[in-house]
Amino acid sequence: MKKPLIFSILFLFCKLVGSQPIVYKIPIQRTIDLGLPPFIERIIQNAEEENADAIIFDINTFGGRVDAATQIKDAILSSNVLTVAFINRRAISAGALISLSCEKIYITGGGTIGAATAVDMKGNKGSEKVISYMREEMASTAEKRNRNTTIAKGMVDEELSFTHLVIDGDSVEVTDLEGKKEGKLITLTTELALKYKIADGEAETVDNVLTILEMDGAEIRSARVNWSENFVRFLTNPVVASLLMTFGFLGILFELQSPGWGIPGTFGSVCLALSLGASYIAKLATMTDLIIIFVGVALLLVEVVFIPGFGFAGIAGIGVLLWGLYELLLPDVPVNPEVTSMALTGLTIGIIGGIIGLVLLFRLMTKTRFWTKLTAPGIESHEKGYDISLGWENLEGTEGIASTDLRPSGWINIGEQRIFVVSEGDYISKNDQVKVLSVDGNRVVVRKLNTNS
Repeated sequence: MKKPLIFSILFLFCKLVGSQPIVYKIPIQRTIDLGLPPFIERIIQNAEEENADAIIFDINTFGGRVDAATQIKDAILSSNVLTVAFINRRAISAGALISLSCEKIYITGGGTIGAATAVDMKGNKGSEKVISYMREEMASTAEKRNRNTTIAKGMVDEELSFTHLVIDGDSVEVTDLEGKKEGKLITLTTELALKYKIADGEAETVDNVLTILEMDGAEIRSARVNWSENFVRFLTNPVVASLLMTFGFLGILFELQSPGWGIPGTFGSVCLALSLGASYIAKLATMTDLIIIFVGVALLLVEVVFIPGFGFAGIAGIGVLLWGLYELLLPDVPVNPEVTSMALTGLTIGIIGGIIGLVLLFRLMTKTRFWTKLTAPGIESHEKGYDISLGWENLEGTEGIASTDLRPSGWINIGEQRIFVVSEGDYISKNDQVKVLSVDGNRVVVRKLNTNS
């Protein structure tokens, strides 16, 4: 009789422990930037995989980037887990959009929500295109969560005015809302947010929110931004992104000018991978942006590999590539002129800084022990018994045929020998006749023969 009783107790204990609610708490503090959406998407996915009971967003922000806020909003609206906005003092601008996307909103005493119009860093109002976009984003989000769309629009556009609102099916005259007047934006206090059904309740702590949701004793899992998400935030900074793209572009270009594959090409490839990878993760890079960049790179490759000199393809490639890099710095939503100006400034700084940085980096590298060991000038000299010559000294004065274009390096054939050579600096086309001028170790210098004389 004792064993069944023990098993029953154990079963009930396991059931009680297993039924403990799981709640994720996600902080949305300070400025909302492009590093935040991947973090929130990751936590929402984790919560869904673990069948969490709720996700509480601890919000205290004056706003930030509109494109980042819309990405967060989309992730919240798509969540299968109960989403709760806990406005811990304020949810202004982009923070208001994120709050409205949650199924439940709770706000602290003395809190505020609203003032979501798009402005630049100087406080100037955005263009009508930007205002219209943000206004309808707010309205559609409020509509999805059965909240008042008129108030949501009034948080963005001060040109709207009204005298009555429909609350719970009843028409209510509005007398205590300053933002109902034309020329005034709507920002709700805690009392007004509760009165006009924008917030579902008042709470001072996350524990209060859990009590209201009847989830007392829930296991709270606090989410934190990991190092990779912080790294993405750093890489998507306009100036850093521009520098990476410039270093990548210049590194690849320098590599194409020399045979084989070396440090410039590797360095350039890493920079391009970091920039494009971070932009893709942060959803800055669209497929159109990537196509523009690849077209620019393709034109440069055509110019370097197939067309002698530097002409239309090279100029067009540089132009298309710079256009692609500029587009890469712009979000995929309507933006203020200041954002486009910041992107252009970032690109300019990146190009100038990249060139200066590469020059300084090369000068510093040539003075390091690593570079000395890598190049080993004068160490394995002929006088010390070392000789890397292939025995081509007897080729001086002989003639051959260029088997590739020499720009200025390439391959020639002398009899049955195929030799890597450099010209005096002139471009020599494939199948031109050449003469060996000098041989210094493995460096063979040739000159194009004038076949007309």
